[in-house]
Amino acid sequence: MEFRQVEYFLAVVENDGINGAATALGVAQPTVSQALRTLERELGVHLFHRIGRGMVLTAAGRSLIGPSRQILRDVDAVEELLASADPGEITGSLDLMVFPALATGPIVDLVARFRRAHPKATVRFGDLRTEDNAPAVIRDGHCEFIVSHLPLDDGGRGLEVIVLGEQEYWFVYPPGTDLPPGPIELTALPDIPMVFVPRDGGAMSLEIDNAMRRAGVRPSLAVLSDHREIRLPMVLAGLGGSLVERALAESVQDVAVARPCEPTFTRPYGIAFDATSLSEAGRAFVEMVRSTIR
Repeated sequence: MEFRQVEYFLAVVENDGINGAATALGVAQPTVSQALRTLERELGVHLFHRIGRGMVLTAAGRSLIGPSRQILRDVDAVEELLASADPGEITGSLDLMVFPALATGPIVDLVARFRRAHPKATVRFGDLRTEDNAPAVIRDGHCEFIVSHLPLDDGGRGLEVIVLGEQEYWFVYPPGTDLPPGPIELTALPDIPMVFVPRDGGAMSLEIDNAMRRAGVRPSLAVLSDHREIRLPMVLAGLGGSLVERALAESVQDVAVARPCEPTFTRPYGIAFDATSLSEAGRAFVEMVRSTIR
């Protein structure tokens, strides 16, 4: 297996196919196709299902993503270290995966501060699509850091966590909803169906459900979905209201109706990592984060 094959494999994954990978890499499409087929032949497995002109990762392909990214991080770190004129200069790659609702505010500020301090280092800011078993993405090599709601169940892996803040939850209703200004009390919810996550969808959904029960509130249900990310699109489509992270609610308040909730619901969030396997850039980032939030 050659480094170039790994690079081409990840390019296909990250650019949704051979055409996008070839464009991103600046090479011909047959070059990418041949590299992939050679890699599959050497490994003895299919990495993609070829469906028409599309490509879908196989189980083997998914399992190769994390190790491949670790290989690229290691190679980048070595190349940039050797090329650096200053032996003490931080190079390499800082690799984070962030839950979308938390991809604003403190973590962006911290990444910007890191880049100003270490301009020769690069940052990959990936999408943590689900918080279920989120620590596994570190274990499997997909990234060095995850930014997620807390607490994390790391399965005894000993991940370290730095708390970055608290995320407040707000009500958000479809565009054009007529509501008075100010917070919405649970005991005075508007008569609008809701888009909710099931009670077993996490600590926050259970806390919200219990608070509504104590308040004697039983809003009508429009949609019940395990996929938290679908709440906001469904609200914007007019299906009903929902409780979402404040950052998400504020991001659409020019088109939807967003209001604080009374009582307030908050959940801490933070950055998690395996301190025993951090790159040089990762160690520098942890040091900077700790000094910043003291």
